[in-house]
Amino acid sequence: MQQKAPSYGEADIQVLEGLEGVRRRPGMYIGGTDLKGLHQLVFEVVDNSVDEALAGACDTIVVILHGDGKVTVEDNGRGIPVGKHPKVGRSTLEVVMTRLHAGGKFEQRGYKVSGGLHGVGVSVVCALSSWIQVEVKRDKKLYRQEYEKGKPTTSVEAVGTAAGTGTTTHFQADRSIFPDVTFEFDQLMLRLREMAYLNRGLHITLKEESSGRECSFYFEGGITSFVRHLNKNKVALHGMPIYLARDFEESSIEVALQYTDDYTETIFCFANAINTTDGGAHLSGFRSALTRTLNAYARKANLLKEQEANLTADDVREGLTAIVSVKLQEPQFEAQTKVKLSNPEIRSQTEVTVNEQLFAYLEENPTDGRHIVEKCITAARAREAARKARDLVIRKTALEGMTLPGKLADCQERDPDKSELYLVEGDSAGGTAKQGRDRAFQAILPLRGKILNVEKARLDKILSYDQIKYLITAMGTSIGDRFALDKLRYRRIIIMTDADVDGAHIRTLLLTFFFRHMREVIEDGCLYIAQPPLYSIKIGKEKQYAYNERDLDGLKKKSKSKDPDVQRYKGLGEMNAEQLWQTTMDPGNRVLLRVNIDDAVRANDIFDVLMGNNVAPRKKFIETHAKDVKNLDI
Repeated sequence: MQQKAPSYGEADIQVLEGLEGVRRRPGMYIGGTDLKGLHQLVFEVVDNSVDEALAGACDTIVVILHGDGKVTVEDNGRGIPVGKHPKVGRSTLEVVMTRLHAGGKFEQRGYKVSGGLHGVGVSVVCALSSWIQVEVKRDKKLYRQEYEKGKPTTSVEAVGTAAGTGTTTHFQADRSIFPDVTFEFDQLMLRLREMAYLNRGLHITLKEESSGRECSFYFEGGITSFVRHLNKNKVALHGMPIYLARDFEESSIEVALQYTDDYTETIFCFANAINTTDGGAHLSGFRSALTRTLNAYARKANLLKEQEANLTADDVREGLTAIVSVKLQEPQFEAQTKVKLSNPEIRSQTEVTVNEQLFAYLEENPTDGRHIVEKCITAARAREAARKARDLVIRKTALEGMTLPGKLADCQERDPDKSELYLVEGDSAGGTAKQGRDRAFQAILPLRGKILNVEKARLDKILSYDQIKYLITAMGTSIGDRFALDKLRYRRIIIMTDADVDGAHIRTLLLTFFFRHMREVIEDGCLYIAQPPLYSIKIGKEKQYAYNERDLDGLKKKSKSKDPDVQRYKGLGEMNAEQLWQTTMDPGNRVLLRVNIDDAVRANDIFDVLMGNNVAPRKKFIETHAKDVKNLDI
């Protein structure tokens, strides 16, 4: 019998007042309520201060993490206006803090360029803070107003005199919104350093009261310094990064680029100091101009002979590190998260800038030009070798009728959304996993030994390595310019290695491979790391499992024995099939960590240090983090 539908009338339509919608759906504005969303609160406030710097009105920003969980962001900009707003009839400061889409960025009178396009940032912070206080220095007076959960609790008051101008925001993230309100110094430091690179001459300081840590950033070289930082662990093919810049009527283009002996490209794009992680018009313009310009120069300098084919886009990007930063009055992004710039005029402006200025640089610096083009020609030859190797893999797979690698124990399920592939360290653990799995939806691919370190190899060498060929064939995506995420045969790729030094090394090698050659798999949320238990402890007649020291201590307290039987697992092979299923592979019990790229700049640095050719920074990294290592088996 069909149930009667509930009533649906005028009274059922909810109208959320003020900032209540932000509190109900914070993910729409800051991406979520996890630690990434929590830190976004700081960045939203800092973005407002950076906008003052972009307007030429601010050269100093200070961020303080207080011991009680509060955060302070202070700048020496013009100060938010405090007088009555002509349309609203309330203080402009209160309007800015408590109303969405209220700001000085919708017309060019307040800001010529701005990262905070939509005028929602600081009001969202107000909505998601249990307490927030804003102090404004303006007209030789100090003004103050306080708010709770997006609503003012005091009026705007002049509380004293002040020298200079600026805005200081103190806030406490709402614990009823965010499960964890602990700010991480390192995460904030990396983003603030990035902002300083992108805004030449801007001083940014971060302080943490509880630890006494403090760092300050100021880069007179701007994005040129940024490129030098990214290449600090690489060998550059020419002395200084090439800097290209041009101002247009309503925008400006800046590009800094440098070639290294590396085999991968590192390009980061920004629009009004916002990291556009999905690229957009500025990235498309840069890439097309780079390919066209290097081909034109190579022909004119007779470095490419008449009978030789043009360099491709992949050829000219091998070993390239570049920053593309544009500033414009009316940026158009695909969403509030601002991950892709879509202004069509920026593409042509970037192309013109790179075409004219890069060609002129190469002609004026023929030695640098020759080194760069020779690197690209070598990449072209390697690309052809890689194409032949890849085609051989594809042909061999086709001839074998898609039997897939012999080591692969495939699952019965053919729907990728319902299938998962375990990458298991070694034949022994692979055999145990094959016995313990649910063959309906779980596939197992054992990997023998450590795979190739792809950080130090071109694609042709990578494709000559059997373990990587097996992995590519099993996944079904191909690689390089033929990579196709929609051909992925499993929507969960799970790395399962031993909890020892060798296992950690293999895991890092696999992560390097995915980050450098299949980043889309990570970005689409398809890569995971299994978490096998570190200990088993016998409590009564049953075995309980602990995944870390804290879990073990908790289980010991439950044991009636003063000296309980504890086993430390050094490898997956120490568990039988039933135990491996119960602890690590059963969807009802297991713990999987999804691999994310929250900060591509930081990830790029880490892979450079850990897997690159330069030994000194790796040694320094190990010495710095040695004290953090636990359960080391050597």
